[in-house]
Order: sequence, then structure tokens, then C-alpha cells
Amino acid sequence: MDEPIPVTRTVDHGTAKLMPDVDRRQAWLLTVDGAPQSYVDLDEPEYLEFEYARRLGHVLDCAAEPAQPLDVLHLGGGALTLPRYVAATRPGSRQDVVEADRALLALVDEHLPLPPAAGIAVHGGDARAWLESAEPDSADVLVADVFGGSRVPAHLTTEAYARAADRVLRPTGVYAANLADGAPFAFLRSQLATFSAVFEHLALIAEPAVLRGRRFGNAVLVASHKEFDIEGLARRAAADAFAARVEHGAELRRFIGDAKPVRDEDAVPSPEPPGGSFGIG
Repeated sequence: MDEPIPVTRTVDHGTAKLMPDVDRRQAWLLTVDGAPQSYVDLDEPEYLEFEYARRLGHVLDCAAEPAQPLDVLHLGGGALTLPRYVAATRPGSRQDVVEADRALLALVDEHLPLPPAAGIAVHGGDARAWLESAEPDSADVLVADVFGGSRVPAHLTTEAYARAADRVLRPTGVYAANLADGAPFAFLRSQLATFSAVFEHLALIAEPAVLRGRRFGNAVLVASHKEFDIEGLARRAAADAFAARVEHGAELRRFIGDAKPVRDEDAVPSPEPPGGSFGIG
């Protein structure tokens, strides 16, 4: 069998590279302008390489009984790591993926095609515009993993965006977002304040070193109207190779402090990672 070779292509928002993993026969790393976007193992879609992807996977695992199908909306597609994970772990799920970079979607479809009858519909478009036109009460879980380069776009950080997400989720639904920040956490605190204005229950999953301000890193925000399985989430996060904590309740309220919800007119992207924190090369 021929050895897989790297693929480089200009896409709508930069230069994408698909690089094979020499240790896993059918595994690939996707980067855009050097920033890691996705890791996919076509032979083992349940395998999640990136820590933040595992944490989003934990949220999906705790959102319903094991193997129960879910209706999931993914904002941000990349190489479709989490949609493949849900299709493998919850057969029969109905999933929609919204990705702004249509050329990137074409690259992934060509080199990392979805399995037949995966139940995954992929759409090119803007995440917020899609939310604002989507059917209300149509999703059990909404996963947001949208980055322009290494930054979350400003229009996906506001209270109006959070309310659009709430409209699409069912009353028992769960919102989960991959965010990135470092001390003094102005962006992360503002996001928690924004979602606390819309949802009754919040949690934050991150490594202790990130929460203590020792380094810039990813944090997963979880929001819902119904109380979430915090214990199950905490067990899974603590068992990872890079163990994470789940903050909620009074501790999380202290972390938010005096941060205020973000209005559309005040919105800014998430901060640029210092020193190419997430770069490859």
C-alpha cells in the first residue's frame, strides 16, 4: 500500500495542510496557517487526540444515556472530528455541521470522506447566520468550535449570539464551546458572564495550570437550562492524560467576578495566543 503523503492547499481563510500521522495508519492532522485545527483517525473515529476535543467529547458523552442518538449542531467543521465521534458512539444521531470555509470542506471531503450513512450533513456558511435562521428547538447539543486562525470571531461572543444558540437548543439541550484565553482572563470571564445571562447552569473545563493563569490555553464552556451531569463530567476530565478540572457553582461565580455580558457593539475576537502557543512547525 502506498504511504500517505501530506497535502497542502490554499483554502478560503489561509493555507491548509493535511499531514499523516506516522504512528496511526489512517490518522491525519489538519492545520490552517500553521494552527492545528483537527486530528482525525479514520479507522478509529472514537479516538480524540487534542485535549480540548476530548473535553468536548466528555460533554457529548454526558449529554444523554450511552449510545442514545442525539440531534447535534456543530458550528465549525475542520476535519469533522467530533461529528465522526458522535456518529461512532451514538449511531442514528442526526448532525449538522456549519463551516464558513467552503474550500476547506471540499479538501476534507476529497481526502477524508465521511463514511456512508453517517447521518452528518455539512453546510458552508456563517455560524451565527445559520443559527439565526435555523429551526427553533431542533438540537439536543450545540458544539461551537469556531476559530478564525487562532481567534474566536467577535460576532460569536455576544449575548445576542448566546440567545440565538438558546433558541435552537431544546429546553433540555446543552451548549458547549471551545474557547482560549490566559490571565487575566478578560475574554473568558466575559464569555461566562454572557452565557450566564441566558442559561441557568454553567461549567468550565480546563487544566489547573490554565485556570491558575500559568499559561494560555483552551477552556470548554458548558451551558444549559437543566442541571448537567457535573460529577460524570469531572470524572472523565480528571482521568485524561492531561487532567482537567470542572469549575461550577460558587467557584465559577467568583471567577466571573464583575465581568459583564458582551453586546454586539462592544464585541472583540478572543486574544491572539502569545508566541504562537498553538502553532505547528
